[in-house]
Amino acid sequence: MAERNKKTQAIIFSLRQSGEQNRIVTAFSPEMGIFSCILYGGPKSKLRSLVQPFNSGTIYLYYDETKKSIKISDFDATNCHISLRENLYKSCAATLACEIVMKTKCAGDNESAFTLLKALLDGMDIVDETEARLGMLRFLWRYIGLLGIQCDVKTCASCGKFLLSENMESFYVDQANLFVCKDCIPYFSSEIKLSSKLIPLDLNALTYLAAINELTPGKVRSLLLPQDSAYRMKQFLYHLIEKASETKLETLATGSGIL
Repeated sequence: MAERNKKTQAIIFSLRQSGEQNRIVTAFSPEMGIFSCILYGGPKSKLRSLVQPFNSGTIYLYYDETKKSIKISDFDATNCHISLRENLYKSCAATLACEIVMKTKCAGDNESAFTLLKALLDGMDIVDETEARLGMLRFLWRYIGLLGIQCDVKTCASCGKFLLSENMESFYVDQANLFVCKDCIPYFSSEIKLSSKLIPLDLNALTYLAAINELTPGKVRSLLLPQDSAYRMKQFLYHLIEKASETKLETLATGSGIL
């Protein structure tokens, strides 16, 4: 007989009502991936107060073979991210990150996706909204890397110019998933140019993206990014992650004025 009791690290994604007292919980574990389980108990239940969206810790599960279901028997919430539920931007950003992980099936790597998501949630919870916004951009670029669709941000794909040494706009060519410098746009494959989305990014944005890959997280967090550069980079990353998800992301639509 298979072991009925199991414990694992988990992040709570969402809850929905099931009957008058119970809830269906969607959670994410580096071992089990994304899974659903049942939380029994009324509003006064201590366990119910701990099993909240974005909280993380050790979850204890019981497999009921008769009902073919999984029940939460306990949850040691080591990280209760209160600010992620109280701050509107942080709440939307955390929801978006969870939706991305779900829609992309954890990028095919449960452990790495869990590590990235947990670092984002833990980090956003202890910083102000301005720093949380930059943290979200770093998460998106790293997750895009996990998906295997990061492109070269240093070199023009047409002429080979080093993009990080020229203070000019470069353009992301959506169809080809590459960057070209401003000088090459008139000569770079007219068919691709006409049929593809061109997204402009300046030197500050490209340098920041390169730094995310090459510097330690602590050093990247110390870097400054002009507001206009951050906005353009955000639009680029949102476009890329939605394309990778192969579907519209509901959180981007409902939180468009916040995110």
